[in-house]
Amino acid sequence: MADTLEFNEIYQEVKGSMNDGRLRLSRQGVIFKNSKTGKVDNIQASELAEGVWRRVALGHGLKLLTKNGHVYKYDGFRESEFDKLSDFFKAHYRLELAEKDLCVKGWNWGTVRFGGQLLSFDIGEQPVFEIPLSNVSQCTTGKNEVTLEFHQNDDAEVSLMEVRFYVPPTQEDGVDPVEAFAQNVLSKADVIQATGDAICIFRELQCLTPRGRYDIRIYPTFLHLHGKTFDYKIPYTTVLRLFLLPHKDQRQMFFVISLDPPIKQGQTRYHFLILLFSKDEDISLTLNMNEEEVEKRFEGRLTKNMSGSLYEMVSRVMKALVNRKITVPGNFQGHSGAQCITCSYKASSGLLYPLERGFIYVHKPPVHIRFDEISFVNFARGTTTTRSFDFEIETKQGTQYTFSSIEREEYGKLFDFVNAKKLNIKNRGLKEGMKQSYDEYADSDEDQHDAYLERMKEEGKIREENANDSSDGSGEETDESFNPGEEDDDVAEEFDSNASASSSSGDGDSDRDEKKPAKKAKIVKDRKPRKKQPESKKGKDPNAPKRPMSAYMLWLNANREKIKSDHPGISITDLSKKAGELWKAMSKEKKEEWDRKAEDARRDYEKAMKEYSVGSKSESSKMERSKKKKKKQEKQTKGKVEKKGAASKSLSSTKSSAKNMSESFKSKEFVSSDESSSGESKKEDSEEEGVASLPPSSEDSASASD
Repeated sequence: MADTLEFNEIYQEVKGSMNDGRLRLSRQGVIFKNSKTGKVDNIQASELAEGVWRRVALGHGLKLLTKNGHVYKYDGFRESEFDKLSDFFKAHYRLELAEKDLCVKGWNWGTVRFGGQLLSFDIGEQPVFEIPLSNVSQCTTGKNEVTLEFHQNDDAEVSLMEVRFYVPPTQEDGVDPVEAFAQNVLSKADVIQATGDAICIFRELQCLTPRGRYDIRIYPTFLHLHGKTFDYKIPYTTVLRLFLLPHKDQRQMFFVISLDPPIKQGQTRYHFLILLFSKDEDISLTLNMNEEEVEKRFEGRLTKNMSGSLYEMVSRVMKALVNRKITVPGNFQGHSGAQCITCSYKASSGLLYPLERGFIYVHKPPVHIRFDEISFVNFARGTTTTRSFDFEIETKQGTQYTFSSIEREEYGKLFDFVNAKKLNIKNRGLKEGMKQSYDEYADSDEDQHDAYLERMKEEGKIREENANDSSDGSGEETDESFNPGEEDDDVAEEFDSNASASSSSGDGDSDRDEKKPAKKAKIVKDRKPRKKQPESKKGKDPNAPKRPMSAYMLWLNANREKIKSDHPGISITDLSKKAGELWKAMSKEKKEEWDRKAEDARRDYEKAMKEYSVGSKSESSKMERSKKKKKKQEKQTKGKVEKKGAASKSLSSTKSSAKNMSESFKSKEFVSSDESSSGESKKEDSEEEGVASLPPSSEDSASASD
């Protein structure tokens, strides 16, 4: 029998909505961690009184009742998991997991039973529905009728607002069944009633969200904010976390109260209550309780008469009443020595506080992000200036937060902090040893010092230096490949190095080059080797030898059918897991046999690769020679065509000159010398205009010398 059982994608029913999370059962008790809020419910094994298994809308559910009357419901189990849970309850909790089905007759009359925090409407022995009395916000009575109103849940698409019960009159004298029903509900309901005097009152406190100045009245079970326009009553059960954060100016303090569900003002929801205090403001406080009651209720955490800074008194009283730890900034220190970073989120400027287990941003809008819900972080270049950068956080749910306009000097400190907390940095990728090592069931409110902080800082500096060295080597290539616009590549500027090189390699006529810039543009446009390179790298050669398999893959291919026959109907993923377990449990001697086979396969691969590389080189050299030969033939053909065109041109000019000579008399000697000279000049012109001009022969050079 295993000591623990773990279940993923389990849903806890809270105030009409289903909150998903992870459930773990151990010898010590039951732990459920909410995936959305990170809140942890811990039920000790000694507190469990009853366990019920039943069919619900999301499959099968587990209902746990404690000895003090609390009820916990978890849905999302499979029917096949009943036996495993039942045996676990018997072995470790000494409880029988009873099977009780809900009644589906559809009758609307029955018996109401009150058990602890639960109202159950039963028909016979089967429950029809159950109402947690902590969800009841108001209970009113009429003639033979009781009306229950419920807290509105913003997370639920459809909320139940009220239920009415008809209570028939009875013949018993002196007992009103309607009043008895209402008293049973009110004794357990979460009805906020400002009865009695407040324990203490803080006057005119500055509140940032919701904005304004409020009197805060502290009652035993709830907090009352009284302002000029609005009033809020906040039960202590809705407080998730408390934060005490120093302002960057070191003269003020933020006190942040995280709420779930949030307080409402019209359509606006406030998930955080943020108070701002001055450090210089002091107060003397006297609790509206006698010393014995203070000692009995708060066990030394508070005294009847206290004095000190106003923010210290408020945080001390809240900590004692809410019974939650106060989260403060950890060891992080920014460039200026402050424990926060100035940045902007959306349209407002604020402060980002790196905590021991998360980040919190104040104040508009407030954001709290836990490390265990972060998928990766990213350091991005600032969009408006190079003197700042952006810090991006993306959660596992896909939500992205961008904190912009962070000073460049804060980069080193923030990078070291992220490294020390083992968060995945998108720019660099997930390194070995950087994987998150958080306890998936640990409460995110616990602020513990990281023992590996100093060592991770040193490793982070080494990685950063290596990254800088590698970026220096590849800097020129990135600068060359940067093209702000495609049209810039088509036209060469006068100061472009490519354009000057092409002009110097021409025929030396500078005037002609300046008058014809189009030729330069053609030369630059033709020289684009970077765009042609990827074409030669498309795909792999099908004739190339295949890479050798590892020892594990060789063993898996040989034993795959055997594993399938031993476990009929096994899926591909389960087969991979099973194969991994078998390989891990295999003895060293058997593994060595497969290692030898893998080594032989590797040698054969290397031998085949050598033969393949030699063959591919010879083939490539043949192709290169054929290409050169073809290119040479094309040039020669082109030269002949151009010479033929030049010769025909000279012949036509000779005919026209002869026609002109027939009109005016010239001697035979003059005509022959003119024709020979014109022929020679035409020949020289044709040689100059040829693209691939050949060197002059010995006869031509002799005639030229003559």
